[in-house]
Amino acid sequence: MTSIMPNNEEKAKWYVVHTYSGHENKVKATIEKTVKTRNMEDYIHDVVVPTEEVVEIKDGKKKIKSKKKFPGYVMVKMLITDESWYIVRNTKGVTGFVGPGSKPVPLSDEEVAAMGVEKIMPKIDVEVGDVVSVKNGPFEGFMGNIQEINFERHAVKVLISMFGRETPVELGFDQIEKM
Repeated sequence: MTSIMPNNEEKAKWYVVHTYSGHENKVKATIEKTVKTRNMEDYIHDVVVPTEEVVEIKDGKKKIKSKKKFPGYVMVKMLITDESWYIVRNTKGVTGFVGPGSKPVPLSDEEVAAMGVEKIMPKIDVEVGDVVSVKNGPFEGFMGNIQEINFERHAVKVLISMFGRETPVELGFDQIEKM
């Protein structure tokens, strides 16, 4: 395989690894330990066993338990090289990567977000104070200054000049474009 510049987490992708059922946490711990002992932190960035909180009622009492979202699977964020592939593939309890044949297929950003493995931050090339124009919606064609950026809601507050006064309007990232 081609050589890759180390420590480039931007290029690392999430892969799904199939494990024996019930061995997910052991596989995670083993991979993390191997990464440390072999100094592979630049290639294998993260290992996750996705879980969700489930409320169980037992004897009339509510109990919150953590339950595996995908039993038999572990998510690994890594750069695929011969060595990183070998480490994960030959970890005790791993039956293989998910993908056709022996070729691992990375998850798309949409799949990663839907699985709740990692929060994918939308890329937006604006800052507070920048002038933007509104691309669509009821304020289409207006221009204004960004007053606030809210990454959690994927929105910006823009001061738009209407009827001779500045009016704050909340718009989605997809509704604006930098001037």
